[in-house]
Amino acid sequence: MIAALNGAFDDISKAMRLHRVWIALAHEDIGDQHRRTTLGPLWMLVNYVAFVGTFVFVFQPAGKGAAGYAAYVAIGLLVWFYLMEVMSMSVALFQREESFIEGTTLPLFVYVMRLALQSAIRAGYAIAGCVVILVMSGSPVATPWLWSLVGLLLILFATPALVTVFAFLGAFFPDSQFIVGNLLRVGMFFTPVFWMNNGHDPIQKYAYEWNPFTYFLEIVRLPVINGEFPAHAFTVTIIASLVTWAIALLLLGRYRKQVVFLI
Repeated sequence: MIAALNGAFDDISKAMRLHRVWIALAHEDIGDQHRRTTLGPLWMLVNYVAFVGTFVFVFQPAGKGAAGYAAYVAIGLLVWFYLMEVMSMSVALFQREESFIEGTTLPLFVYVMRLALQSAIRAGYAIAGCVVILVMSGSPVATPWLWSLVGLLLILFATPALVTVFAFLGAFFPDSQFIVGNLLRVGMFFTPVFWMNNGHDPIQKYAYEWNPFTYFLEIVRLPVINGEFPAHAFTVTIIASLVTWAIALLLLGRYRKQVVFLI
């Protein structure tokens, strides 16, 4: 185990020294995805705002203020779409990077950071839209918003670990990209992205309390919606992040040299 961890840290260290490589590749990917479009990357902002508007219009509960529900959904979709994109795209990461992995000696973590940075850039456009929606919905900008910022940073901290774990999952089990995609589509309805826990429905209560994604949403949402520090949500999220990093380090250290034979 010690040898595996040393190998993982060595790979990560080399990748960090090559930060200009994965930064350039990530920016190139974003540009390629919106080449020849009129709005360019702003389409990511338009798509996010359109989703929020649709969910608020269709799912707003009776008797709830539209402004408060808009803020609730805006933050929920921001975090959920980010996590869903990271996991769904990570499963096929090593297959997409097959030519680089077979033809270069770059550290494997370079490809992890390439995808992580891509996702963070796309999320940046959604964050801009989310802030606008929050201000327009009347959510007062206050000190507790700083805890939401800390929550976002914690999610960013967990991102490379999530990418690593799901990338190895896809390398070992190619069918997992279809399984993960289907589970995430279903999982959206079992995660409080657009519905609120009323505490009465036992299925809803179970889905809220035992779904780890709930707490990733709440560390960003509760400080803005309720002006409170969600200590329990932060505790669960920190533990989940550290466990994910531990798994990622073991996978990276033990199997990074075998990936080329799996893809």
